Amino acid sequence: MQNLSKRALALLGAAAMSASLAACGSTASTSTASESTAATPAAETAAATAETSAKTPKYIFLFIGDGMSYPQIQSTNYYLSALQNGTSMGGDGAILQHEDALTFLDFPVVGSAQTYDSTSFCPDSASTATSLSTGHKTYSGTINMDETGTLAYETISEKLKDQKGYKIGVVSSVNINHATPAAFYCHQASRSNYYDIGLEMIDSNFDYFAGGALLEPTGADEDQTDLYTLAAEAGYTVAKTQAEAEAITADTGKAILIDEHLADDDAMQYELDRTDDMWSLADYVDKGIEVLDNDTGFFMMVEGGKIDWACHANDAGSTMHDTQALSDAVDEAVEFYIEHPDETLILVTGDHETGGLTIGYAGTNYDTFLQNLANQKISYAKFDSDYVAAYKENNTPFEDVLVDVQNLFGLTTEEASGQQGETGVTTDNASSHPTGVTSGSLVMTDYELQKLRDAYDLTMTKTEDTELTQEEYVLYGSYEPLSVTITHILNNKSGISFTSYSHTGLPVAVFAMGAGQDLFQGYYDNTQVYFNLAELTGVA
Repeated sequence: MQNLSKRALALLGAAAMSASLAACGSTASTSTASESTAATPAAETAAATAETSAKTPKYIFLFIGDGMSYPQIQSTNYYLSALQNGTSMGGDGAILQHEDALTFLDFPVVGSAQTYDSTSFCPDSASTATSLSTGHKTYSGTINMDETGTLAYETISEKLKDQKGYKIGVVSSVNINHATPAAFYCHQASRSNYYDIGLEMIDSNFDYFAGGALLEPTGADEDQTDLYTLAAEAGYTVAKTQAEAEAITADTGKAILIDEHLADDDAMQYELDRTDDMWSLADYVDKGIEVLDNDTGFFMMVEGGKIDWACHANDAGSTMHDTQALSDAVDEAVEFYIEHPDETLILVTGDHETGGLTIGYAGTNYDTFLQNLANQKISYAKFDSDYVAAYKENNTPFEDVLVDVQNLFGLTTEEASGQQGETGVTTDNASSHPTGVTSGSLVMTDYELQKLRDAYDLTMTKTEDTELTQEEYVLYGSYEPLSVTITHILNNKSGISFTSYSHTGLPVAVFAMGAGQDLFQGYYDNTQVYFNLAELTGVA
């Protein structure tokens, strides 16, 4: 984490210097020597900010952490500090220290956006991405159309392509015809119309698509012409291996890059499961810059989609790794910004919050033990596919399952660890904030072990036809009982908790740096992101 922090600081430091030099150079051309000499540092800073804000951005990056609000950002930032600190982060007399580890946290402008849609104060990705891309509210599940499903809205990316001649890129760690990426090129009454969305993707004539595979590429009934074939016929180069992706250049023309190492639902791997030989989200952004860079301008939307998927499953460890992966992707844009400080705008935001994530848990009171999450070696999804499926097939005993739980998540038992599990309850009050029930121990209490055994029993016996009771749904949602219980226990022992398996109504952060950045400060509706971009670029 220390290397990451140093890189983040270096990037932001270089970016600030580049912006200052560009702004000062522009100001000097219109000022006399005496005026420059008389200017105070505060006045120079104000002039530089005004100069930056007045410019039309030629290069625009819009990063969307799907499901990413303040809790996802701050818990990731604190988690990385906990690893740096090397302490239990509470209750042992250590002095807690913290340093921002996500580059975009040091962007000069921060705002907050409300996310409600025409359906609910807990909106979905289709409607919230519609708000960001078109400035309109609509029903959950609808992409870039009104509530009647008859009026289509033109997106900021379509307008920049048609009116300004910008090149356009769409990148996502999930499927590139999933709701959020689709909201920048398609118009559908239902986000589930994957084949039709794919057709619109091809018809968009956008320049660069990258990330997870297309859903239903031959239609819901698998009886239609393959979308990849149609894309090739429309002039796209389709790359499905890393070697093919590496060969893509600015001279290739329109390109669609599908990650070679697809995971659950043909999306990219969770960052926690990705190995060094696999391309990351940052790699696809880097390649996108290479493909899109031109003298006229470009717009690139980049989605960290698996933040949302991890939060739906209440998997805090995977959530934090994918949030960090999004920040790494932002670093690529910052490096580009350093070369073009007076022409580039970088935005980092979310579409909504997912899971009701919070820092704090009843069982740990005022303590946090975020470093415990470093014991998680695998995402819930990979645990399902690589382990739970085999447990069911082989009728694996609970005792054998516990061995994997310890190896992959760090959770252990008194018998296996030789340590006594903590018992009892330590309460807090207004004047006393005692150490929580745990001291960061990963030894499961009798209560936790029983919860895990109950979840194991249900996992081993349930079928697709099993109807969950209300209590079971609150405990497990629609996820594998064993897997979600493991992450719940690890989350809680770390001082992390979730309230939902769905979206919530929290506002999201909007971080801005570059030309036009000041428009994004304040508290506003998410539709304002579109209106600000339209104002800055002059599209109508």
